[in-house]
Amino acid sequence: MTIRAGSSAPDVELERRAARADRLADGTRDDAPLRFAAGLLRCQARVVRGLQAGHRVRALVGRLDEDLERVLGILFELPHFAARYGPEALRIEAYARAVEDEDTARTRLLVAWGGDRGTAEDYLSRAMLRPYLECLRADGLTPDRVRAPGRCPFCGGGAALALLRGGSEGQGAARFFACAQCGLEWGSARILCVSCGEREPTRLPCFTSEAHHDVRLDACETCRRYVKTFDLTRDARPIPEVDDLASLALDLWAGERGFTRVEPGLVGI
Repeated sequence: MTIRAGSSAPDVELERRAARADRLADGTRDDAPLRFAAGLLRCQARVVRGLQAGHRVRALVGRLDEDLERVLGILFELPHFAARYGPEALRIEAYARAVEDEDTARTRLLVAWGGDRGTAEDYLSRAMLRPYLECLRADGLTPDRVRAPGRCPFCGGGAALALLRGGSEGQGAARFFACAQCGLEWGSARILCVSCGEREPTRLPCFTSEAHHDVRLDACETCRRYVKTFDLTRDARPIPEVDDLASLALDLWAGERGFTRVEPGLVGI
């Protein structure tokens, strides 16, 4: 299995993604998702720096039940940010999370950490845990977490999207999945549903749009789930996690046809 762990420090990489979100927002009228994403990524970068500063006192161990004793306070920055700047529906939930007691917050995060589907259905927990997971990955500390087939080999998170790199799309490009929770990319077979493992090509339709030439939806008729795939063989400048927000119309189209995304993207869609 091929793994791309990235070379930048996690806070630097998060800031780079935030800058990309701002650049894309400058060129679109519907900039709200991208502006929110930029702010969220910068907030996560600040949390990463806070967690790394705490390493001087006591190192993380990769077991959330133990690490929460000293990281929980700084993780509250994420729901505080979402309560101020998130979409209206998210602001209401985020405010409740921002003011809840520490015991309740700890329980929520531990449930999300140990759930069969990770934090896919709990957007705020996923956002809170990402800086922690990014720090563990940067330090080479394997999280004490279940890793099911088709999920991130480092943290057990789901695939938020897929990307093609190297060669050209039709000539040996490698396929990677990108984890929604820790940012890791891992290699995969080209013909495979990451959700259910389906390998029959006739059951794995691909949908494209003229409006988004380098983006497609790789769907599965067996489990009715899909992953958005970015072809980076012609242009390597996009940052798929961020550029995903410029093609949300594709996700709406898929939902209308009964397909569900394997893992929500950066803003929970």
